[in-house]
Amino acid sequence: MKIPINLASQPFRRDRLVLIGSAAVGGLLVGLLATLISLSVIQRGQLGDTRRDIARLQARIRSLQAEESRQEAILRKPENAEVVERSLFLNQLLYRKGISWTRIFADLEKVVPYNVRVISIRPSVNAQNQITLDMMVGSESLGPVIELLKALEGSPLFGGAYLHSSMPPSQTEPLYRCRVSVNYAQKL
Repeated sequence: MKIPINLASQPFRRDRLVLIGSAAVGGLLVGLLATLISLSVIQRGQLGDTRRDIARLQARIRSLQAEESRQEAILRKPENAEVVERSLFLNQLLYRKGISWTRIFADLEKVVPYNVRVISIRPSVNAQNQITLDMMVGSESLGPVIELLKALEGSPLFGGAYLHSSMPPSQTEPLYRCRVSVNYAQKL
């Protein structure tokens, strides 16, 4: 029977593999730290560039706002009131003139059922430059008018349709007459 006895004051241990592994992990961590520091420095430089760009754009905005205020002050003078009023009137006329009747009728032709007659159309432009069509339509019954309202609301060119009033047939007018308003998406 053999009994292993080590009488040395410091017994032999196998630490070389642990030391090599620790050194490799330490080197990897130092490399990762260096990478993070370089990324932080690069990001700080980019942040400085971005701040300079923002400051430049804000200065440009301030100068444009000052120019706009100066121009508005000139327009608000009493001697310029007539010119401003005339230019607003002319702009409204140009917007109204920009409405294409040909396009209105072509777009309505796609959605109006065959048994509905368009009696009158009155386009108008609101303050947001949106076109609203106020129409008087006629039909032998109210069913086709309801189909028209559904077709207008389902079309991408028209918005929500609203039925204002309807009049039954009379001796002089054999059709149901309905007044309909709808938003129209024609570009001015």
